Amino acid sequence: MNNRQESIKKLTSEEFDLLIIGGGITGAGIALDASSRGMKVALVEKNDFASGTSSKSTKLIHGGLRYLKQFDFWLVKEVGSERAIVHKLAPHLVIPEKMILPLIKNGTYGSWLTSIGLKIYDILASVEGDDKRKMLDKKEALKIEPLLPEKILEGAGYYAEYRTDDARLTLEVIKTALNYNAVALNYCKANEFIYEEEKVRGVEVEDLIANKKFKIKAKYVVNATGPWVDTVRQINHSKIGKRLHLTKGVHLVIAHEKLPINQAVYFDVPDGRMMFAIPRGKITYIGTTDTNYQEDKDNVAVSAVDAVYLISAVNNMFPTINLTLDDIQSSWAGLRPLIHEEGKSASELSRKDEIFVSETELISIAGGKLTGYRKMAERIVDIVAKKYKKRYEKKYKSIKTEKITLTGGDFKNYKKVIKYQESVFEQLKSDGFSQKDVNYLVHNYGTQTDEILKKYQEIKSDNAQISLAKAELWFSLNYEMAQTPSDFFIRRTGRLYFDIESIKILKTAILNEFKSFFNWDDKTLKKHELKLDQAVHEATNFTH
Repeated sequence: MNNRQESIKKLTSEEFDLLIIGGGITGAGIALDASSRGMKVALVEKNDFASGTSSKSTKLIHGGLRYLKQFDFWLVKEVGSERAIVHKLAPHLVIPEKMILPLIKNGTYGSWLTSIGLKIYDILASVEGDDKRKMLDKKEALKIEPLLPEKILEGAGYYAEYRTDDARLTLEVIKTALNYNAVALNYCKANEFIYEEEKVRGVEVEDLIANKKFKIKAKYVVNATGPWVDTVRQINHSKIGKRLHLTKGVHLVIAHEKLPINQAVYFDVPDGRMMFAIPRGKITYIGTTDTNYQEDKDNVAVSAVDAVYLISAVNNMFPTINLTLDDIQSSWAGLRPLIHEEGKSASELSRKDEIFVSETELISIAGGKLTGYRKMAERIVDIVAKKYKKRYEKKYKSIKTEKITLTGGDFKNYKKVIKYQESVFEQLKSDGFSQKDVNYLVHNYGTQTDEILKKYQEIKSDNAQISLAKAELWFSLNYEMAQTPSDFFIRRTGRLYFDIESIKILKTAILNEFKSFFNWDDKTLKKHELKLDQAVHEATNFTH
């Protein structure tokens, strides 16, 4: 799957029904929807897959409770229903996560409103069984989460959401599209459009690894570049009418023992916003901010002001926790590509997606949420299907993605995931691995863990941790188009965010594996090492 030359050969020699620019969750979803309906699909991404917004979200497949406050019932219904579908498609990767919503004196949500709101949420999102909301009194809330502020606590709402790894989800959607003969290439930048009779009929791209330019022909082109949508529309001279409004969201990572919550908490911030604290293995992460952003889209940094804001909010909600900036292990900042509305603040802007079709037939999509990726894809592919002559429209009508299990996701339900984790633990515990290490593997790769374990047994040495990481890397190189050490440590494994300490231990061994796989010289190796060091520096230091 990592044969770039073969992919480039296909991209240059064939004409595609649909070419997608952008390898985030939106582009990935479109590629899978279109290819599974029988279209010939290509996708290009200027960096690594999921390297923009799609690796920097709150990593929740959630139903958007806060949109009830804006009376956006349609959005709640759509993303609420989608949660359950995406969980079914990848039960190992979209994991049930209980969420507690503390009700505090003079807080955003009162008891009556929360009870009604969560009830509406359950109905709109067709929530069933144990996942249905419960209202807790003060005593029950403190039993479930002892860290809550006893003095101002009045009770809590208790409901279900789903946690994910956004970059892994994007990757598995792309890999699933490849099973339907889609062609996808990372580090391939779209520079210019190709026009025929004043209609967009392809793109001139640049392979940033080999530094070569080539043309890709396609009957239709979709611009799914997230924060870069307007930049691409500008190349097409079609940036007219509605425009993007970018806002920045920041998350911080703290050791779980420093913020030892039992489950996710969705809580009030003194300025009237709401925030998440989410436990994940050895860490707890907190977020997010929502501030206007007009700086460099390719370098979004966490500022000291962002970090202080989030730390203060946590200390305010959990009186026994005294976090300082020194407690931050890692961080990330991403951009939300929202649709601009005059007079509305960052937090008030709708999270709905919108589609723009230019006179030259460039189709662009912006806005939307991680949870709604499948429906966004469906809307785009429906438009493309309609644009084909009538005889094709019928052929491309049947939407299949609701039933297509994502790679690694072939479990009947979440109970089977837990059973599988137990069997993997049996194989690895004698080598010193913990249950948390095993959970990470299964949540990341699902049933593909079998391939990694097979490789691990082949190459096992005295250092089990390094051997297992090498087996993961072998899988990333051969099946997941990883091109750089940063791809591996950030988007294939999430280690930069959730286990940053392990990078120090693994770095040399992983760099050497890359060197021999790609036949790099020392200069190229050094360049990639510096890039990785830079990513670690940015995750652990804040701008002023």
